Amino acid sequence: MAEGSRPLDGQLALVTGASRGIGAATAKALAAKGAHVILVARTAKDLEKVEEEIFAAGGSATIAPVDLAEPDGIARLATAISGRWDALDIMVINAAVLPVLTPVWQIEQRDFMRGLTLNVLATQALIAGFDKMLKKSKDARVIGVTSSVGASPRAYWAAYGSSKAAFDNLLDCYAQEVRAISNVRVAVVDPGATRTAMRAKAYPGEDPQTVKEPEVVAERIAALVCEPFSTPHRERVNQPG
Repeated sequence: MAEGSRPLDGQLALVTGASRGIGAATAKALAAKGAHVILVARTAKDLEKVEEEIFAAGGSATIAPVDLAEPDGIARLATAISGRWDALDIMVINAAVLPVLTPVWQIEQRDFMRGLTLNVLATQALIAGFDKMLKKSKDARVIGVTSSVGASPRAYWAAYGSSKAAFDNLLDCYAQEVRAISNVRVAVVDPGATRTAMRAKAYPGEDPQTVKEPEVVAERIAALVCEPFSTPHRERVNQPG
């Protein structure tokens, strides 16, 4: 392997929603750059497949099956990880759920709460659970994967968009709170139109070949964590070419 191609050697990364899509691709990209990646998602079988692909490519990973929406699930995860490692260098908050697209007056409360629980409450719990480990890193990076509808409201997307607006706000506030007292830097990345299961659910009639693959976003995230970006930082990943 060429010199300098593993800039994340010796670093620990945690990726949520790592069983498929952008999360799985990002985990593989970070591992390819040398990080040991903790793979977090609900389904152990799917995580094991990603772990095997990382191993086959010469990387290293550990699976951590957990439902981030489950009460105390994140606290147990943080306890287990902090008991094995001292510092966390990279945390990619990618897991999210898409509530039903519907007018505001027809939003079903249970569906809305599910979105708020995973997209917002779990984000705060992840920050709370791993803050100490992040602050022990010499250069910690927190990357939140967002959506354009968080910053630009769109009809029928209120449930998801409002959860992502809160997601963005949490990360931006955290960045401001820790930038003068720690080495923690925070970036929010809008992947743009990407070939994922969530995208297919939202746009069932779209030809998936017309939007970029998750690997494009993953490579940008992996590159970003190797850059000296200022905090808070926000960017959108556009279609290549």
